Amino acid sequence: MAAVHRTRRQQHTADNRKEHYVQGNTVRKFDVTREIDGKPQTKISNRTRKNRDKAKHMSAGYVFFLSLALVATGYILIYYIGLQSDITNSVQHISRLEKELNDLKLANDEEYSRITSNVDLEEIKRVAIQELGMQYAKEGQIISFSSESNDYVKQMADIPK
Repeated sequence: MAAVHRTRRQQHTADNRKEHYVQGNTVRKFDVTREIDGKPQTKISNRTRKNRDKAKHMSAGYVFFLSLALVATGYILIYYIGLQSDITNSVQHISRLEKELNDLKLANDEEYSRITSNVDLEEIKRVAIQELGMQYAKEGQIISFSSESNDYVKQMADIPK
């Protein structure tokens, strides 16, 4: 067998590796506080320290500005909620009016159907001819003329010949 000769530096490096090598099924927990305490603290400049101290303190003007902004935001939010409430109330009112309109239309249609179903056209014809003396128009009495609209015609004067 060949003899292994190591220098002190090689021996020290090998020993350090053995410290961190874990053999078996358990792992040792390292002492982290030893590493944290061993780290050197970074030196903070005076300018950085002053800026940090300045950032921690608020001036009276800044506090007043923040308070004013908070009050303005609160007022705007309350106004917005009021507008939302008005819109909701308007939509509900419109919904009630539409329901009332639909109910009135339905009642009107039902009443119209009831009235038209109760009308006896033969009875109206009999009363008009026998009791009131009305007659059907004869051929010479009917005059046709063109109209610009499709509505009914109301006679305001004698029809020219």
